[in-house]
Amino acid sequence: MEQIKTLGALKKSGHQQKSVKEEIRQNLIAKLKRKESTFPGIIGYDDTVIPDTERALLSRHNILFLGLRGQAKTRMARQMIDLLDEFVPIVAGSEVNDHPYAPLSRYARDLVAKMGDETPIEWIPREARYGEKLATPDVSVADLIGDVDPIKAANEKLSYADERVIHFGIIPRSNRGIFVINELPDLQARIQVALFNILQEGDIQIRGFKVRMPLDMLFVFTANPEDYTNRGSIVTPLKDRIESQIITHYPKTLENSLLITEQEAAVHEEQQGKVTMPDLIKRIIEQVAFEARGSEYVDKKSGVSARLTIAAFENAVSSAERRTLLHNEPSTYVRISDLQSIVPAITGKIELVYEGEQEGPLQVALNLLDKSLRTTFAQYFPNPETFKKRKAAGAQDANPYRPIIQWFDAGNALQLLQDAPDKEYASALQKVAGLKELVEKMFPKANKKEQLLLMEMVLHGLAAHSLLSKKSIGNATRFSDLLGTMMNFSTTEDPEEDEEL
Repeated sequence: MEQIKTLGALKKSGHQQKSVKEEIRQNLIAKLKRKESTFPGIIGYDDTVIPDTERALLSRHNILFLGLRGQAKTRMARQMIDLLDEFVPIVAGSEVNDHPYAPLSRYARDLVAKMGDETPIEWIPREARYGEKLATPDVSVADLIGDVDPIKAANEKLSYADERVIHFGIIPRSNRGIFVINELPDLQARIQVALFNILQEGDIQIRGFKVRMPLDMLFVFTANPEDYTNRGSIVTPLKDRIESQIITHYPKTLENSLLITEQEAAVHEEQQGKVTMPDLIKRIIEQVAFEARGSEYVDKKSGVSARLTIAAFENAVSSAERRTLLHNEPSTYVRISDLQSIVPAITGKIELVYEGEQEGPLQVALNLLDKSLRTTFAQYFPNPETFKKRKAAGAQDANPYRPIIQWFDAGNALQLLQDAPDKEYASALQKVAGLKELVEKMFPKANKKEQLLLMEMVLHGLAAHSLLSKKSIGNATRFSDLLGTMMNFSTTEDPEEDEEL
């Protein structure tokens, strides 16, 4: 490239012109043959979206990614940059990346005609061949395609009939590259119509000029489903001209969701050294998103972005870090009580239906967290509901939770402060009769910190199954006897065994 600086030198080098789509196709074929990942860092799409995208690119199609928010649509589009050649030649000074062999603009045609093989060329990197525009209602045809520039005409004393008075928009300036329009339905219908010729015939029309510029581009569009809101939709003729429509989706398994959150969460280096994030807490946070996607209070057409769990993860880590700073402790780990801090990450990232609005965002977020705790609890401990059924059937199986429930039935209560130091937290949990013994029996290999976390999980799980009362006020969570709380009194004598338990 350092030696090839003119059109003549380019010809002697044996350089061959090829279209962007052909260029991407050849580079994709090479990656597939080498068994390389075509879209690294994209998790959960290996058997669905990525193969569909690869097939579309091999077919040299323009692409529409259709899916709910937070499904890596834009990231997929941006990673296509890596499928472009590292450098390509253009006529030096060209605004629309004219290829020296086939110049499109008036500037490049005149320069090549005047200088011939001495026409200067320059090499542009693949990153400079990517254009992106967020569709908003104020986007105009001039922004995307171009318009007549009266100031340019006046300064250069050009006639309005002269092609050189054209000011090119972002699409022509992305010629010989990839151009992405995000949130396509937000683009006004009359602006979408202006894209018809570009997609089908590959050329542009500007004002009254009889100019034909066969642009060489790969178009990628992203959109939420059309019925997401009443803001607009993709006009049918435009959708018809986009060859491949690829449906994206949320992670289908909790494991994939965990990988995405850990990959994307921006945890500070200082936090990494101070705070340990247990696997149990990670799973509870991820389960919140799964519960939200199935909740009757959450608008399913809106979706629940992966950004919810990412923000919740970061808040949980920061909650634990704040505790170390308050008590000057060298390190700590995230507790279940720290999950109260993820509520702000939930309320701003879910859209509610009418019933949800009646409940209120805060109450819906707390309900989702409780459901997540209940679901995750069943994966670690026996389901308390099964012991109710066995007792009713006359079985003699011992209920492992009975000593814990009896301790609370005796009038005892436990209050866990979110900001309590580790020693105080451990001391409080160890007061509950039968709690430590249950965890030691179920998880004999757990270390002390893991035991304490599991002990707290048992209390939250029993509360989620309505076997204990749990109330959160400020940064304190109080566990007590359910019946005593309901009747506004506590039993002072040892209660008889509950028939259901």
